[in-house]
Amino acid sequence: MSDISENSRPRNSGDRPASEGHTNSGGHTALFAVLATGLVVALAGDAYLMMRSNRIESQMSLNQDSTGQQISKLGEATTSLLEQRLKSIDEEMAAEVKDAQTSAANALRQARAQTQKQSDELRSKLEEQEQAVSGQIADLKNATSETDNKITAVTTDVDGVKTDVTGVKTDVASTKDNLDKTNNDLKRAMGDMGVMSGLIATNAKDLQALRDLGERNYTEFDLSKNQSQKKIGNLVITLKKVDPKRNRYTVAVMADDKLVEKKDKGVNEPVQLYVANSKYPDEIVVNQIKKDEIVGYVSTPKVTLARQ
Repeated sequence: MSDISENSRPRNSGDRPASEGHTNSGGHTALFAVLATGLVVALAGDAYLMMRSNRIESQMSLNQDSTGQQISKLGEATTSLLEQRLKSIDEEMAAEVKDAQTSAANALRQARAQTQKQSDELRSKLEEQEQAVSGQIADLKNATSETDNKITAVTTDVDGVKTDVTGVKTDVASTKDNLDKTNNDLKRAMGDMGVMSGLIATNAKDLQALRDLGERNYTEFDLSKNQSQKKIGNLVITLKKVDPKRNRYTVAVMADDKLVEKKDKGVNEPVQLYVANSKYPDEIVVNQIKKDEIVGYVSTPKVTLARQ
């Protein structure tokens, strides 16, 4: 190329060699040769590229055919697998449905059997209860009949009692009249402790009247000097001295572990002593004074009230 450039530079007309025409002709030939070679190479490259392209297209066509076949085979395989899987699923579902139906049938049979058993037990209990109720009704009827008979008997007895009550009322009225008459004969007296005594009995009739009134307790006694002492009610009494001519006597009385001497007491005189936890005094009343002996009673309150 340098040679061509140098040869192609213009020269002065005075400097041109004699072979200038020959040199220019050789340069053009070389240039054409290079261009022709490049064109051949280019054409060869294009031919190669065309062959390569055709080969690639052919290969791609083959690949497409192979890929289509593989896709077809894969689709068929996939379809077969899906069909097999679906068939397996269908078989499994059918088996599960069958098992569920079997289980349901067994559960239904068991439920029916259990229901039948419970029904039989309930029927048996109801029959037993009916029998028991029937027995109770029969017993109730018998008891009602017996009650009716008893009511009839009681009614008869009540009628008899009414008659007796009428008689008792008559007797009570008569007794009250007698007590009223006796009370008029009974006397009150002041006790030796300055406390007004209750009614005083001077004989057995009066004492019975006092008992009938029921206000106090009465205990009779007969005490002689030969006796060392005698317990009468809450009291222990010892006769110390007797004076029949003057109707006087002297006693020693033990009450609540305390010894008290009551001297020169008279007939029908209330001799009073307080015992523990009692608001009202006990009383000794002597109705008869004999030789070496006294006869009377001890009176004690029925209701014990502590003194304030």
